[in-house]
Amino acid sequence: MIIREAKETDLDSIKEIYNQGIEDRIATLETEMKDQTYMKEWFAKHSGRFKVIVADQEGEVIGWASLNPYNSRDAYKGVADLSVYISRNHRGKGIGGLLLQSIEKIAAENTFNKIVLFTFPFNQMGQGLYKKRGYREVGVFKNQGILDGEFVDVMAMEKLLKIFRG
Repeated sequence: MIIREAKETDLDSIKEIYNQGIEDRIATLETEMKDQTYMKEWFAKHSGRFKVIVADQEGEVIGWASLNPYNSRDAYKGVADLSVYISRNHRGKGIGGLLLQSIEKIAAENTFNKIVLFTFPFNQMGQGLYKKRGYREVGVFKNQGILDGEFVDVMAMEKLLKIFRG
């Protein structure tokens, strides 16, 4: 398996994996399935410092991670928001850890000093992965969003990075 920067030709696979996360209700407050138009617009926003990487197993994309803008204010230019999604058939096999390791290096090289993420408190698999990579729980937002008509809490986590200056 290789971890590499995503290409536009990967968008169908990225979309499929993202939509699995939406269907499974364990990784996002999103409820609407994403289509090709949405994904092309999303991908266009991931340039420069905001990268998308994929886990490629013999030509098949089985997971992806992205650095997303956290806040448009200049004071937060050193903070990136993180997304990580793994194909259903490949969850729990170490792919998320490989993606995290790579995206953290990319973030540091692009002068982000911190990565933040938001997860559901009941997503034990995700939290285990993040804690293993050195993320810490910052706190829980009560009733942060609505999923399937019910309020859900959202946990904030963060990791401080060592910035590589060339």
